Amino acid sequence: MPEKHLSSQFDSELTAVSTRFMELGGLVESQIRQAIYALSQFSVEVATQVTQTETKVNAMEVEIDREISSIIGRRQPTARDLRLLMAISKATANLERVGDEAEKIARMVLSIIESGAPRSLPSMELRVASDMASGLLRKALDAFARLDTATALAILKEDDLIDKEFDGFVRKLVTYMMEDPRTISPSLDLLFLAKAIERIGDHAKNIAELIIYIVKGADVRHTSIDQIETVVK
Repeated sequence: MPEKHLSSQFDSELTAVSTRFMELGGLVESQIRQAIYALSQFSVEVATQVTQTETKVNAMEVEIDREISSIIGRRQPTARDLRLLMAISKATANLERVGDEAEKIARMVLSIIESGAPRSLPSMELRVASDMASGLLRKALDAFARLDTATALAILKEDDLIDKEFDGFVRKLVTYMMEDPRTISPSLDLLFLAKAIERIGDHAKNIAELIIYIVKGADVRHTSIDQIETVVK
């Protein structure tokens, strides 16, 4: 990911922190997969594993930020190097929040299981949105590793599809609750769960925006797709 510098030690430090960031991404991706598996199988054991992983995710976030602060203090990087380090720090925070959402999904699964909620609730229909969200995160991490602005732009466009899936799922849940008041409590759990999945897509989108920031030096947050396309081209 980093460009070559006169100081090989500086190169090593940038590579090390970039590698650690990608390791965190892999851990968080695993968390999401486990959380969705726990939902599809109503697995207490797997849901519990997801919640336990959160401690490691938090520790890695602190470790990466500490290393970035150390590099900035010692090397005083400028231009693209500084953007890279700042972007890794922000992207790390987004990954930690994805981990929070995965843990939230796992806790909602445990709540649904404990409540004895009917399996007829449309929990499996969340699989489409969850697969889209985890796929988006995977694309964002791959694009970050390659600093691929074209893929980053595609990710920003795809995030709207997850939002549409979420809206459709909410309408379906409202129908279930109106037809059978006994499903209100577990349906609300599913609603919060669906929102967590949507937020995973949002964090993937944030990481994609950071890729463009590193490469182009432009902050494209809160910017229309048309304007972002102009920046990327």
